[in-house]
Amino acid sequence: MTIYQATASAPVNIACIKYWGKRDTKLILPTNSSFSVTLDQDHMRSTTTSRADPAFEKDRLWLNGKEEEIKAAGRMATCIAEMKRLRKFEVEDKEPNAPKLSTFHVHIASFNNFPTAAGLASSASGLAALVASLAYLYDLPISPSKLSVIARQGSGSACRSLYGGYVAWEMGSKSDGSDSLAVQIAPETHWPDMHAVICIVSDDKKGTSSTSGMERTVETSTLLQHRIKHIVPQRMEEMKKAVLDKDFDTFAKLTMADSNQFHAVALDTEPPIFYMNDISRTIVNIIVEYNRISIANGGGYKAAYTYDAGPNAVIYAPKANIQEILQLVTYYFPQKEFKDLFGVLRGGKLEGRLVEGFNEIVAKKYDVGAVKGLIHTKVGDGPRKLGNEESLLGESGLPTNLVA
Repeated sequence: MTIYQATASAPVNIACIKYWGKRDTKLILPTNSSFSVTLDQDHMRSTTTSRADPAFEKDRLWLNGKEEEIKAAGRMATCIAEMKRLRKFEVEDKEPNAPKLSTFHVHIASFNNFPTAAGLASSASGLAALVASLAYLYDLPISPSKLSVIARQGSGSACRSLYGGYVAWEMGSKSDGSDSLAVQIAPETHWPDMHAVICIVSDDKKGTSSTSGMERTVETSTLLQHRIKHIVPQRMEEMKKAVLDKDFDTFAKLTMADSNQFHAVALDTEPPIFYMNDISRTIVNIIVEYNRISIANGGGYKAAYTYDAGPNAVIYAPKANIQEILQLVTYYFPQKEFKDLFGVLRGGKLEGRLVEGFNEIVAKKYDVGAVKGLIHTKVGDGPRKLGNEESLLGESGLPTNLVA
């Protein structure tokens, strides 16, 4: 008997120009365009297996081994229904002999190899992996941009994880959302020198979800309206040019300014939302001082911090600066261990160290464990089709970790 199944992995993307606020909550149409960098999925990814079978009694979904309810007319149900519709329209209506997979229920198992709902864009990679695995399962001959329209309806930022490299989510203007989609501005090969250090400040589920936070901000923040109309459109154009020109100074200034403004908008919400904490702000001070020294000595920006809806810091920087950044962060936040995946420590141990001229009192030193871990990664590619040996579903169609 033929088994209709496909497995895909998808990457995390971290926005430099933030998406925060919806003009249509059902279709997930944003109040502004956004821009992100896709990170290497060798280090952070979601893996999803989708199987269609006439024997399945209903659509079912497991996340990290736990079954999740697929709510009728909910986001997950919408994505699955849209993918089935595409299968029928793009394949079955054109090829009479094609298996009628659109009529079968599906079992979907997904696994994140990093903390879920902690502000590390797990919903983005998760929904992108789901849509990508269904696209492979259904053998859909369509572009990532078209798939991004469906992924967007599950999680807005998921649309950007359908591409590698440097990606814009164009907000669009049509009421049906057909032009609100992801566009690759440059592939990962264009500017491979872009690396990132992720400081895991907390792996706890955040207190205010992005969905509810956005709703409150749209309803109550006057600063958001100014941002939408006067700030983001210009920043989007400047960011695209900075990436195409490999202009890290402009990239860094825009990235940090937009992160600051996003959290200012969260603070301007009623009641205010606090995603960053004292440790988050300490990392900001470290990067600000690191850049100040470089600029004072006639250099340019050496690093850029950004924070999504959570306390975890993402620090973008050229690869040549990563060792100094790791040493600076470790000086204030000692680490028990660190996996030097890129050999930037040149075989040595990660030890805290200040750069010459660094003002030590810009931050206080914390004990081991204040920053729970450091992940060094780089710009990476988009979704990958994986082999059967990486399937998350067993022969019975249940997740492998549920099968004896």
